[in-house]
Amino acid sequence: MDFTTTTTLLFFSLLISTIKALDLCSSQSHGSDDLSVIPIYGKCSPFNPPKPDSWINTIINMASKDPQRVKYLSSLVAQKSTKVPVASGQHVLNIGNYVVRAKLGTPAQLMFMVLDTSNDAAWVPCSGCTGCSSTIFTPNTSSTYASLECSVPQCTQVRGLSCPATGSSNCLFNQSYGGDSIFSATLVKDSLSLANDVIPNFAFGCINSISGGSVPPQGLLGLGRGSMSLLSQSGSLYSGAIRTTPLLRNPHRPSLYYVNLTGVSVGRVKVPIAHELLSFNPNTGSGTIIDSGTVITRFTEPIYAAIRDEFRKQVKGPFSTLGAFDTCFAATNEAVAPAITFHFTGLDLKLPMENSLIHSSAGTLACLAMAGAPNNVNSVLNVIANLQQQNHRILFDVANSRLGIARELCN
Repeated sequence: MDFTTTTTLLFFSLLISTIKALDLCSSQSHGSDDLSVIPIYGKCSPFNPPKPDSWINTIINMASKDPQRVKYLSSLVAQKSTKVPVASGQHVLNIGNYVVRAKLGTPAQLMFMVLDTSNDAAWVPCSGCTGCSSTIFTPNTSSTYASLECSVPQCTQVRGLSCPATGSSNCLFNQSYGGDSIFSATLVKDSLSLANDVIPNFAFGCINSISGGSVPPQGLLGLGRGSMSLLSQSGSLYSGAIRTTPLLRNPHRPSLYYVNLTGVSVGRVKVPIAHELLSFNPNTGSGTIIDSGTVITRFTEPIYAAIRDEFRKQVKGPFSTLGAFDTCFAATNEAVAPAITFHFTGLDLKLPMENSLIHSSAGTLACLAMAGAPNNVNSVLNVIANLQQQNHRILFDVANSRLGIARELCN
């Protein structure tokens, strides 16, 4: 991929790897068309889990924050006033499940930036920042760094804009996130390098101060569909073969990646789900999105209940619960567990068992690795989450409004 070439096709291909994979830290690019991502607590990541623990307990802990994430996404589609997620996986909105190695400036400064496919802009803590972490970007050592003025088109795309009515001034903005935390930033541009590809004049927020909370340890990289997203600021041409499904656009929330989920099969049984529960409605925000920040796939309660009941019927019991998972059974009975297939327009995604089941640390239990919408969230949104995306190539072809999914072992 040549980011310096502007073409009509904008896309990004994400290689989603498992959290327990053996990451090849010395080679983060799997090809010229890839953005390889790293589990936030994986071997190649500089971040450590809150406390040493088993893989399943780490997943359970991360999934316990899903309700806040789903609540945030539901508030987006309901067009309510919302908080902007900025911090890493340890904050209330739980977006920090994957990071990417990025280099900012000339000479390059290495940052591990959190990915979020439901957010547009990028932010990094900068030198001189009040309340920021110790890992910061130092603008005055970069020969390609420049601040952006209020007159540039990008300035109109940031929230919390603070510009004078007349005269020239740097583009300053303030945003809230999490609970009551607020950060202030300057819109700037600099060279961004990902693997062997360079995006010159990449626009991002340089955080000057933070109050009431913690900033992202090393920054956030938005992969949404808006004009400030990495996707919109880079140009590329994709010529590979991959099956795709149309991306649907919600004009009220254009950053979200909606797809048309037409049905779900459990084994050979097509689960009876009312059409209105799956249909896309931009006015209410109902439908299905692909999201990197939610850990396990969440369906609205009627849909999940129908899938779960059919799965239980075929596996039989007894069943127990483990964290967010309410359909756990003896692992010795795993051989009869049916495959789960998501049916999209033009694309069927049959989940391998590693994407549909999760095991207890002792290996004695297997659990259906999805859940219903949180009880305290009046959600009309179905969220295809990152546990179901692992070991798949996810292609976001924004210009042609399509999303591709193909099986690919990343570990």
